[in-house]
Amino acid sequence: METCIQSCGPATPPPLLILNHRNNYSSKRLTGCSCNGEVESTRDLWDRIFTQGYCADVIVHTNNGTIPAHGAILGMASPVMEGMLRCSKRRQRRRKAISIGGVPHDAVRVFLRFLYSSCYEQEEMNHFILHLLVLSHVFMVPSLKKLCVQALEKGLLSVDNVVDVLQLSRLCDAPRLNVLCQSMILKDFKFISATEGWKVLKQSNPMIEREIIDLVERKKERQKKLEEQKIYLQLNQAMDALVHICRDGCRTIGPHDKVPRLVGDPCNYPACKGLEALVRHFAGCKRRVAGGCARCKRMWQLLELHSRICVETEKECCKVPLCWHFKEKLEKGNKKDEQKWKLLVSKVVEAKSFSALSSLPFMISAST
Repeated sequence: METCIQSCGPATPPPLLILNHRNNYSSKRLTGCSCNGEVESTRDLWDRIFTQGYCADVIVHTNNGTIPAHGAILGMASPVMEGMLRCSKRRQRRRKAISIGGVPHDAVRVFLRFLYSSCYEQEEMNHFILHLLVLSHVFMVPSLKKLCVQALEKGLLSVDNVVDVLQLSRLCDAPRLNVLCQSMILKDFKFISATEGWKVLKQSNPMIEREIIDLVERKKERQKKLEEQKIYLQLNQAMDALVHICRDGCRTIGPHDKVPRLVGDPCNYPACKGLEALVRHFAGCKRRVAGGCARCKRMWQLLELHSRICVETEKECCKVPLCWHFKEKLEKGNKKDEQKWKLLVSKVVEAKSFSALSSLPFMISAST
């Protein structure tokens, strides 16, 4: 399917060239062009001029052949080609010659056709997208370069070519494409690192390989910290829910002098539901002594963690069971695993502070 560019690059074809009797070119703007049909007709005209090579005065040499072209068109579309044409000497039949090597012959043909009419076949664009990206950068054709980057961003980028596109994005000064390639590699690094493209990258550009590996390691470290932060925040929520249950009561459990709230009433403590079941189990379990029950052992650890975080100085002020028992035990000088407990307490308290700071912007926006 043929596509014509309307939103980027040369939105309309270049001025219609009038050939004089000396085979030199002069330009003349079309006037009175008020409908899309006339614009498409003009594009078709420029497409035929390129396809038929009518009065071509330049020969473009590729790896596998030659393509006739017009120096005025190439010079207007690309400042690099303009310089090449100025340096080129005339050969037989007064034709200048330039060479474009390193890319397939058909890719050069698609590139030159775009310079004439801003048109291309979608299948050819998809097939030669990487070659066209290089050509558009080397010959300074920003409209085609933008088109290639957008095509890659919208679906042509895959795990099979992402390593090659990453290297080209740096050579062709395409920062957005570079970021997109890095994101794709980080997302599926295990698979991409086993591809042939990655093996070639290791040999040809070890600095980029090292940079990507550093990004992968930083991502893993960041994910690990986020998971740890999530655990500490859950522990903090469990501490708040424990105080809530023991002080106020919730649903079907609470202090003997409090009336449990209705089952259907909402609770503002996220960890309350799970902790409520754990407290009920702890109260009735017959195997909780001597580490006989894993659930009771977990409850015992939560109670000790609360006692280390609790700031109440009077025994009657804290309603959580065994809180004062653990405090007295700590004062007697039992230093077993003390360093681990201190680190855990600091992390849980820090998670609470972080949670409060993260919710502050939401509270401010809600109040305003």
